[in-house]
Amino acid sequence: MGECGLDYHYDHSPRGDQRRAFGAQLALAAECRRPVVVHTRLAEDDTRALVVEAAAAGVAGVLHCYTGSHALAEAALAAGWYVSFSGIVTFRKWNDDALLRLVPDDRLLVESDAPYLAPVPHRGKRNEPAWVSFTVARLAAVRGVDAAALAERTAANAARLFALPSTTSTAL
Repeated sequence: MGECGLDYHYDHSPRGDQRRAFGAQLALAAECRRPVVVHTRLAEDDTRALVVEAAAAGVAGVLHCYTGSHALAEAALAAGWYVSFSGIVTFRKWNDDALLRLVPDDRLLVESDAPYLAPVPHRGKRNEPAWVSFTVARLAAVRGVDAAALAERTAANAARLFALPSTTSTAL
C-alpha cells in the first residue's frame, strides 16, 4: 500500500484528518490484503491504537525508519508487525541501542530511506540504497551478530512481509 501514517511534528494537516486518512488507508490495506509501511512522528498513542486495530483486521506492516518508544515497538511486534531501522542508528546522537536489541530477528528490517538520512560515514550527503550496509553493520555490532548473517535475515524478512521472491545471497 505504500507509506502512510501520522506526523504530528509539523501539524500541516489537522490531527483528526490525519487519523481518518490513516484509518482509511489501513482499511484499504485490509481489503486489498497488502502490507503497510507506517510513518509515525510524535503520534505514538494514536499510531498504537490504529496499528493494533489494523492488525486485528489482518493488516501486516512495518514501523519504518523507527526511532520511537519501546512501548510502541512492543505493541507492533505483539501484533505481528515488523520494525525497520535506517541510517539514524549510525548517528552520534543515537542513544537507544536497547531498542535495536528489542526487535526479534524474525521481525527486524533495515532500510535506506533514501534520499534522506545517509548513515555515517556519508551523513550530510544524498543517501544511496547501497549504503544500507552501514546500517546493517551498526545493528550487527549492537546485537553481537555477523553482519552478513543479519543482512540475509533482514532480506528474508522483507521478502516474507512484502511477498517478494526470496534470495539466498546479498551484495552487502
